[in-house]
Amino acid sequence: MPSFELLLAEFENQFKDRLFPSTPANLYNAIAYVLDNRGKRIRPVLCLMGNVLTGPLQLDAFQAANAIELYHNFALVHDDVIDRTPLRRGKPAVHIRYNTPTAILTGDTILLYAYEYLNRIQGRYKHKVMQTFNEAARAVCEGQQMDLDMETLPLQSIAYQDYLQMITLKTAVLVAASLQIGAIIGGAFTDDQEHLYAFGKYLGTAFQVQDDYLDAFGDFRKTGKQPGDDIITNKKTFLLVKAYELCNNAQKSLLQELLALPIADKIPAVLQLYKDCKVGDWALKEKDRLQHLALQHLESMSVPAVNKRPLLELATLLLNRQY
Repeated sequence: MPSFELLLAEFENQFKDRLFPSTPANLYNAIAYVLDNRGKRIRPVLCLMGNVLTGPLQLDAFQAANAIELYHNFALVHDDVIDRTPLRRGKPAVHIRYNTPTAILTGDTILLYAYEYLNRIQGRYKHKVMQTFNEAARAVCEGQQMDLDMETLPLQSIAYQDYLQMITLKTAVLVAASLQIGAIIGGAFTDDQEHLYAFGKYLGTAFQVQDDYLDAFGDFRKTGKQPGDDIITNKKTFLLVKAYELCNNAQKSLLQELLALPIADKIPAVLQLYKDCKVGDWALKEKDRLQHLALQHLESMSVPAVNKRPLLELATLLLNRQY
């Protein structure tokens, strides 16, 4: 089975040839601005990996991968507008670079092109691919709304399991669906599709736990940023929600006081409380638990072990990264 890097190169080679109209310039320049500020391309390449896990690489898998990458960028554009995020991947977010109305139209248009790519799929599995894509897209929206709702709730009213469900919908389901869509196109058995979906779901959730951990406890020399970005904004994260559950009553009161402190005083104090209640240790164990569940489902697939190796290597790389 081809490696992630090889499939990434194949994806990029055809994705760069995407064609958009030139007018209105402000709209299509904004779309180019978004798509040229590329991320890791994990989701579209997972779609290709899901395909080649059980069959030869199909043109339809590239159409689906393009749609997934476009949908992911649509979601990021709207997410940045909703959260008023100033930066995306180190550059001004599109609503900052242009304006909010243009950002909304940019996201909407990117979404329409995602469905245009889906409509190019030729195989008899097209309906199931569309259904899986739509279910994942709806889950992302549901997770986003749950996230918005949680931001207005007091910390003590948020249970860890509710937060886990929100992250699963907002983040992990699209990872899972990317793999499953590829497997559908590759002709995988239904049981294998379901195992691959579960692998992606647990992988995506574990990735978010690792991300939250690195934001608080990451090494600046490796991450390239000072710890505590999420603490500055009082963002509800795995660490914050679980820390409140782990704290004793005195620590709970202290945490509430710390969240109201000015930014300059907040980060070291919250990090010290995290250490006192050992939420960092919990996060690493939780990541390992989710990773174990993911790998159990990958192991249960009825495909040769050699075919699974690139996915196993990718999971290990993503969940042991220090940046």
